[in-house]
Amino acid sequence: MSLVDLWVYLSGGPLLWLTTTLVAYVAADAIFVAAGRRPIANPVLIAVLFVAVVLVVTGTPFPAYFAGAQFVHFLLGPATVALAVPLVRYLPQVRRLLVPMVVALVVGSVTAIVSAVLLARLFGLDASTARAMAPKSATTPIAMGTAEAIGADPALAAVMVIITGIVGAIVVTPLMNALGLKNYAARGFAAGLASHGIGTARAFQVDPLAGTFAGIALGLNGLLTAILVPILLPFLLK
Repeated sequence: MSLVDLWVYLSGGPLLWLTTTLVAYVAADAIFVAAGRRPIANPVLIAVLFVAVVLVVTGTPFPAYFAGAQFVHFLLGPATVALAVPLVRYLPQVRRLLVPMVVALVVGSVTAIVSAVLLARLFGLDASTARAMAPKSATTPIAMGTAEAIGADPALAAVMVIITGIVGAIVVTPLMNALGLKNYAARGFAAGLASHGIGTARAFQVDPLAGTFAGIALGLNGLLTAILVPILLPFLLK
């Protein structure tokens, strides 16, 4: 059997792309650690680049890749639910900051949606692309479901979500330091609201309290985004 025949055989099974995804992330995380856990060496970004190179080199279409790697996508749901564990640990702090959190949630969610759509229109992107960008700060499953409900491409929405999360995870720590914001609850909430799961993962790397509040923001903003996007879009796309 030639290497080409072997590759065709392996690529037909789901485990190849699942294994590729996991190996890419393990390698990316090793690079992240070796780089001193600097934000610019974000493991998600590096893993995405690794997998993208493999797909381009092998000529593999995304649907074929996703058919094998979708188990990782499925785990996003349980991983989000698992964020309730640190929430219980910091429940007194959460109760004390409930009102500021609600205000920040509403303002942040509306800003994320409105700014995404207006920037898309400003740069001349079509309405379909603007719709896909609207739920960019929600976690991927919610963003894809919302995109489908408003007539946008769920795959494009997922790409926007990943880009938003990676950028947020890279800039959040330097930005918060530059702003002189030292409250880890506020830092984490901002990271989770703006950059969902990837930002939340970065927040947990910095501080457990920041990660907890990022997880809260991730969940609440996903819910609020799914509600607000269909309401705001008709006004934003006039």
